[in-house]
Amino acid sequence: MAAVGRPRKEISAEQFEKLCGIQCTLEEIASFFDCSQDTIERWCQRTYQNEDGSPMCFADAYKVFSVNGKISLRRFQFKQAEKSYAMAIWLGKQWLGQREVVEAQIPQAESAVEQIAKMILKGKDDDTE
Repeated sequence: MAAVGRPRKEISAEQFEKLCGIQCTLEEIASFFDCSQDTIERWCQRTYQNEDGSPMCFADAYKVFSVNGKISLRRFQFKQAEKSYAMAIWLGKQWLGQREVVEAQIPQAESAVEQIAKMILKGKDDDTE
């Protein structure tokens, strides 16, 4: 008996995993393979399995394959921190809780009312002269 329906879309597991690695969204991956998001979902369920043997949905596959991209990005950031003070400071703030403490000192600040009163009185003194 002949197969009925459209032929399955060819999706490369290697390309799919690399796209996940560079943090592409489901929409972007579907666009790359010129297919629907549902097709990617069904392909993931046919191609990948969870540890318990159940079909793996896109979200689970994405979690598995996007980790390598995050590792690469982190490695690159740490290498950049060796050359860039800005990157080193940013990483310190993000990962080590470092902060820039800026203390504002106002030398014997007068209240706004006191400043206005002085200006008014000075104006009256100028008028009487």
